[in-house]
Amino acid sequence: MKKFKFLALTAMAGSVLAFATACGNDAEKTEKEGDQAAEQLEGEVKMDGSSTVFPIMEAAAEEYMATQPGVKVSVGVSGTGGGFEKFTKGETDFSNASRPIKDEEKQAAADGGIEFQEFQLAYDGLSVVVNKENDWVDHLTIDELKKMWVEDGTVKKWSDIRPGWPDEEIKFFSPGHDSGTFDYFDEVILDGAEIVKKAQLSEDDNVLVQGVTGDKNAIGYFGYAYYLENKDKLKVVPIDGGNGPVEPTNETIEKGEYTPLSRPLFTYVNVKSLKEKPQVYDYMQYLLENAGDFAEEVGYVRLPQEKYDEQLKTLEGLK
Repeated sequence: MKKFKFLALTAMAGSVLAFATACGNDAEKTEKEGDQAAEQLEGEVKMDGSSTVFPIMEAAAEEYMATQPGVKVSVGVSGTGGGFEKFTKGETDFSNASRPIKDEEKQAAADGGIEFQEFQLAYDGLSVVVNKENDWVDHLTIDELKKMWVEDGTVKKWSDIRPGWPDEEIKFFSPGHDSGTFDYFDEVILDGAEIVKKAQLSEDDNVLVQGVTGDKNAIGYFGYAYYLENKDKLKVVPIDGGNGPVEPTNETIEKGEYTPLSRPLFTYVNVKSLKEKPQVYDYMQYLLENAGDFAEEVGYVRLPQEKYDEQLKTLEGLK
């Protein structure tokens, strides 16, 4: 009898304990679900700018909206200059750029009462490409690029650039004047001189790809990711920056060997948006935590992890 009573009491105690545990787990689950619900954000994140940075931001936006369905992230592509024009007027939260902001753009931001913070996202190697059927160009020097691309009043032929090359007119395809890629090329190759007048300009890198693939005598340039995406139908040109020809690869870009056409990619964020719009701050944090993966996913080169960590601390200081 005593034994039966002991077993009954033990069973009852076990049931009470199981019930209490279950209640505790349910309460914990409810609390966790409440926290998760509280973390869900709503609103818009608006950005515009560089077509070179676009693949990173497009990939990041898609993944972010999957975790935050209440937030709409819009990514425009009006070129680095066009993006800064909207940004300095307060029309966007982010301005994506393939070059640093210019002094006149800084002044426009100041005039518009826009305080901003610069963040680096990845490295790019501006890639010079020719038609897949081009079997004569093995590499180009900086001087040869300048001779090709600077307007001098003549019709440029391949034979003008190097003896033995075809006596055929070169067809040029370049990013437009609003593009940060154009600005960078202008700085390191054109040196401020006028680009060849016959060049076909476009802010859309896909148009440039089509132009080069459609003409055996074509040459063009754009971001490394667009070359990788189309490398089966394009031929990349190794560039001799003074230490022999170097082809753009993840390794040569990251190590700084692909000079002078390697560069960082940026986004600029409106500080007021960071402070007043939780979704903008959250997106920027998400971006810095994942930018390296997104960069490599779309064909660019990640920054050293310490650079992302350092920028996350900068972001925290802007709360």
